[in-house]
Amino acid sequence: MTAEIIGTGSYIPNIKKENKQFSGNRFLNADGSSFGSNNTVIIEKFKTITGIEERRYAEDHFNASDLGYLAAEKAIENAGINSEDIDYIIFAHNFGDVKNNAIQSDILPSLATRVKHLLKIDNPNCVAYDILFGCPGWIEGVIQAKAFIKAEIAKTVLVIGSETLSRVIDKHDRDSMIYSDGAGACIVQASNKTESGILSHASQTFAKKEAYHLFFGNSYDKNEDPNVRYIKMYGRKIYEFALTHVPNAMKIALDKSNVDISEVKKVFIHQANEKMDEAIIKRFYRLYKKPVPEFIMPMSIHKLGNSSVATVPTLLDLVLNNKIENHTVEKGDVIILASVGAGMNINAIVYRY
Repeated sequence: MTAEIIGTGSYIPNIKKENKQFSGNRFLNADGSSFGSNNTVIIEKFKTITGIEERRYAEDHFNASDLGYLAAEKAIENAGINSEDIDYIIFAHNFGDVKNNAIQSDILPSLATRVKHLLKIDNPNCVAYDILFGCPGWIEGVIQAKAFIKAEIAKTVLVIGSETLSRVIDKHDRDSMIYSDGAGACIVQASNKTESGILSHASQTFAKKEAYHLFFGNSYDKNEDPNVRYIKMYGRKIYEFALTHVPNAMKIALDKSNVDISEVKKVFIHQANEKMDEAIIKRFYRLYKKPVPEFIMPMSIHKLGNSSVATVPTLLDLVLNNKIENHTVEKGDVIILASVGAGMNINAIVYRY
């Protein structure tokens, strides 16, 4: 028995925010002091480092659970299954439902329960729960789905990654330009096909000095309400951490799969920073003393930004539907899914289509 992804879906919000739209922001240093550079320079440097040109924000009436539901609907339709046959709904997020212009996270009931409600699933044996695992949450949900299937606890699992990061950002923090909203989902199902499906995985948590590389903190504007918190990060530390540990986790997963690196056709990495992802790929192939193949790494960050748990499933869905130039996945292809994020957590999956 193996676990196979039989359907994918994503929801990309309609509101587009281009870099130039941040030109009116008053960006500050962490201590509240002003930058020495003007916003034109700040924004251009930001684009050079991250690769982000624009990002998507959720419509005001949508919350993370709504985006997740819309992506889930597409995944169910793509898989051609009856939603009543779903045994588990695993919803990966980090901040719950944050209503537009609100400051509170709402996770009661769980976002997975909200999706089950929206899908109108009657089956009480369809178990719905949330997972908090930083940006690697969706991949971890797929790993858990595989575990349920291997243990014969489940046959069909819906895994969702959805986030509305635009509602937890500090407009005075230049890192706010990184974040975006979106959702991706997949159906993982038990299969007797030994030649395809999830071949192996690796998961790690580093919680010593790395634990608070991402955290909730006050606005950089000292006049803002100190009781309101926003997503914050130590970008340089995360960059160095990712370059050190993500290639190793990917290698652990690939080595366990008994697949030669020459067979890997695509690597789907969490869309956090273009330069960081390129460096991760280079270090990964360096571990095998191999050059980086052309078109090995599809990217969506340029137009979609960093939507946390939604980046990898959205990217996978786009490539499977031939919506990213020069990138396709054919039957028999081996791919790697990998992510890094708050925790600090890292994971990777080796998968054969």
